[in-house]
Amino acid sequence: MDKVIDYYNRFDEWGRLDREPIEFLVNWHFISKYLPKQGHVLDNGAGPGKYSCELARQGYDVTLTDFTPRLVEIASDKVREFNLTERFQALHVADARNLNVFSDQQFDASLMLGPLYHLQEELDRIAAVQELYRVTKRGGYVFVAFMTRTRHLTTSLMYPKQWQPNDNMHDISTFLETGVFNHRDEGRFTGAYYFNIDEINGFMEAHGFERVKLIASSSIAGSFTSEQFDYWRSCGDQEFNQVMDLIYQEAENPYILGTSSHLLYIGRRK
Repeated sequence: MDKVIDYYNRFDEWGRLDREPIEFLVNWHFISKYLPKQGHVLDNGAGPGKYSCELARQGYDVTLTDFTPRLVEIASDKVREFNLTERFQALHVADARNLNVFSDQQFDASLMLGPLYHLQEELDRIAAVQELYRVTKRGGYVFVAFMTRTRHLTTSLMYPKQWQPNDNMHDISTFLETGVFNHRDEGRFTGAYYFNIDEINGFMEAHGFERVKLIASSSIAGSFTSEQFDYWRSCGDQEFNQVMDLIYQEAENPYILGTSSHLLYIGRRK
């Protein structure tokens, strides 16, 4: 897990969501539909706090955690910058596998938009989901991010030199079997675990959740460049809003799940 900290000590995660706005816009569209009207929300593995800050702006009480101390510091700075301090109950450096700083059923809803695909061992993924279950109230909604084997296979085949060791069929076959990827080049994306799409619902159900939706966070617009996105903005609010409505609609299309860099699982604690 030291590699995770090293990577995020260098990487601009807040900037990534600004540069690639579709993921945030689509996720927030669905998160906001299923959140309770008010309450205390956990953003577990929150990174620099972009979702946490939006939750606070909408009037929720928020608790933020992340494994990387630098990201918690950045989140704290953002909270002060946006004058949201009064809405934050706490910001913790914490491991998603052990949330012992929180009591059982403490939160009305919970986000976990990063930890699962950084945990390469099955027992670690199970521990993180069990902790999410423990701290979320009965009947509360959870929003969990996954990365898929299908999308990373496509990326590896298209850009093999950028995603070594997936630059030969032996290592690609191993990846497809295990879902585990460790970048050969120092400083590149941290080691990760990629799920088979058809395993996600069963994995979550086995640990106490019932599925509400599984959506493609990139929808049909994941490959948009900033220029393409700006074109639709330049067409005026009415046209742009219609485009966004189409993007939100297609995010629920099950046939595109494998093309999206991230999936958002929306579930309810049994």
